[in-house]
Amino acid sequence: MAVAAMGWLWWGCFCAGLWSLISGQSSQETLVQVPENSEARLPCKAYQGSPRRVEWKFQGDGSTTLFYLDGHFTDPYQDRVVFHPNELFFKSVTRKDTGLYICEVVDTSEGYRHSSVRLIVQVPPSKPKAQVPSVVTIGTKAVLTCVETDGSPPPTFTWFKDNIPMPQDPKTNSLFRNSSYTMDPKTGLLSFEPAMAYDAGDYYCQADNKVGAPQKSDTVRMETSEVNVGGIVAAVVVLLIVLGLVIFGVWFAYTRGFFSKRRDTTSNKKVIYSQPSTRSDGEFKQTSSFLV
Repeated sequence: MAVAAMGWLWWGCFCAGLWSLISGQSSQETLVQVPENSEARLPCKAYQGSPRRVEWKFQGDGSTTLFYLDGHFTDPYQDRVVFHPNELFFKSVTRKDTGLYICEVVDTSEGYRHSSVRLIVQVPPSKPKAQVPSVVTIGTKAVLTCVETDGSPPPTFTWFKDNIPMPQDPKTNSLFRNSSYTMDPKTGLLSFEPAMAYDAGDYYCQADNKVGAPQKSDTVRMETSEVNVGGIVAAVVVLLIVLGLVIFGVWFAYTRGFFSKRRDTTSNKKVIYSQPSTRSDGEFKQTSSFLV
């Protein structure tokens, strides 16, 4: 009977936990934001009374890992996190600690409960990098990107042209009304489709997450051209490569003797004539000789 009762108890806890996960009635999420390298307290609102088991899980970068199990922390939290029945205490947090922490509680009276804490470790943005093409062909698509990977929470991006902030909708500003672009503040993507002569200028981007001062990238010049300069340069490079290969082939063939004249195997015939010596009228001999 005792075994059967225990089995029914655990089955009831499992069903209660499953129902709570589906219904979400016992799930409570708390937001905690603290600067990097500072202390942090993560409450477990699901903790009530004297539960039989308390576990913590961590969700970050798309994966879930056990954080606290059977009274012990998993690596690498053992030396910098302290467990209390109703909370976790971080001695010092880093940007890698940003994520969702789930507290799971199981007891004999009310079954399974859980709550969660979303921890955001605040990190000011670093200097972003503006990736801007040097020359774009008028009538084609041009894409500018702003990259920043350190800020937490992730920053939003603003673009500037000739030191003037660009509105998200160019039609709302008379200075950019003739331009046709789309801007995504979350990704930092600025697309001209198509690019126009008016779009030439000096561009830089700014990253801001309300933690610390906004950071600006270096200024990069973008020119517009009616000729596909990139295609011309590529064609010239290919032509030079082909010409170099032809010259190398001629030189290689010459050094191997493929272009030397064929020698005549038949030796030249030489004829030697000798003048007749003075002789008497009565004597006549042919003195000319032929050497073949």
